Amino acid sequence: MAEKFQNYIGGRWVDASTGETFQNRNPANRDDLVGIFPRSSARDVDDAVSAARAAFAAWKSTPAPKRGQILLETGRILRDRKDEIARVMTREMGKIIKETRGDVQEGIDTADYAAGEGRRLFGETVPCELPSKMGFSIRQPVGVCGMITPWNFPMAIPTWKIFPALVSGNTVVFKPATDTPSSAAALIKALEEAGLPAGVCNLVFGSGSGVGGPLTEHAGVNLISFTGSTEVGRQIAEVCGRGLKRLSLEMGGKNAQIVMADADLDLALDGALWGAFGTTGQRCTATSRLIVEKSIRKELTERLVERASSLRVGDGLDEAVEVGPLINSTQVDRVEKYVQIGKDEGARLILGGHRLDEGA
Repeated sequence: MAEKFQNYIGGRWVDASTGETFQNRNPANRDDLVGIFPRSSARDVDDAVSAARAAFAAWKSTPAPKRGQILLETGRILRDRKDEIARVMTREMGKIIKETRGDVQEGIDTADYAAGEGRRLFGETVPCELPSKMGFSIRQPVGVCGMITPWNFPMAIPTWKIFPALVSGNTVVFKPATDTPSSAAALIKALEEAGLPAGVCNLVFGSGSGVGGPLTEHAGVNLISFTGSTEVGRQIAEVCGRGLKRLSLEMGGKNAQIVMADADLDLALDGALWGAFGTTGQRCTATSRLIVEKSIRKELTERLVERASSLRVGDGLDEAVEVGPLINSTQVDRVEKYVQIGKDEGARLILGGHRLDEGA
C-alpha cells in the first residue's frame, strides 16, 4: 500500500481542503507508486499563509544564532538519512542515485552555510553629517516568503531558498513541484524534527494553477522565489510587479560549451557529456550547444558520438546506470519536438533521436 502524505500547515499534518489527491509514480517504472499526495487549492494556501503570518513575530524575535542552530540540526538529520532520501528522490524523478546523493548533500551543505550566517547578520554604522547624531542600519526580515521549486533538484533548490530565508527571520510557504513531492516531505520532516516552531515553514502540495498561482497572488505574501520555466516566470513577474511584491526568478537557459583547437579534448568531452546528459539533460545549465573550432570539429564530433553511444541508460537506482529516464511523458514529447525542429532547420541527426523502449 502506497504511503499517503499530507500538507504541513501551522505545525500540523493535514489533508487538503478539497479532499482530492494525486499519485506520484516512478518514471523508470510506472508500476512503482511512490506516494499519494493532496491536491490543494487556494483555501489551503490561505491557511498556510495565515499560519506563517501568525508565526512571524515570534520567529523574527528569535535570536539569529538560535535560528541557525535549528538549521544545523536539520542538516545533521539530512546527513543521517542521505541515502534513504536519495533513493526516494531517484524513484520519483529518475536521475541516477549518484546525482541524488549529491542533491541531498547540497541541502546538507546549505544547512551548514546558513547556520553560520546566523552569526553574521551584521548591520552597518555610518557617519552622520549632523552633530550629536549616530547612524546605523540593522537587518530586518521581509516577512512571509512563498517558495516555488522545480523537480530537477528536489532537495538542493528548496534548501537554497528556504534555509537563508529562515535564518534571516522570515517565515515560509513552500510549494514543491508535483513531480517530486516526496523529497519536499522529507525536508519538512527534517525541519520539524530539528525543532522548527509551528507555522514557520509550511508545505502545500498541488499544481501550479491550484497552489502556485494563489500563493503568488496572495496579499499576505511579501516575497516570491520561483525556479522554473521562462514562460511561467514572466507571468509571476507580472503579478508581483502589479503588487510591488519582492521577487526572485531563476528560469531557463541555452548554454554553450566553447572548445578551442588547443583544448584538452579528453577534458572537453568529459565536460560535454556531463553537461549534456547529467540529470538526463533536464536542468537550466545543461550544455545544449557545442561551439567548436573547425580544425577539431570532425575529431571531437566522432569522439563525442562514440562516448555518448556507450552511455548506459536505465533505472537510476542501478549503480551502473549513467542516464536515467526523462521525468514524464510531456518531457519526452518535448524532446522529440526539439529533435524534429533541428531536422527541419537543416541539422543532421547522427545519433539517437528516438524514444528508447527500455534501458540499455
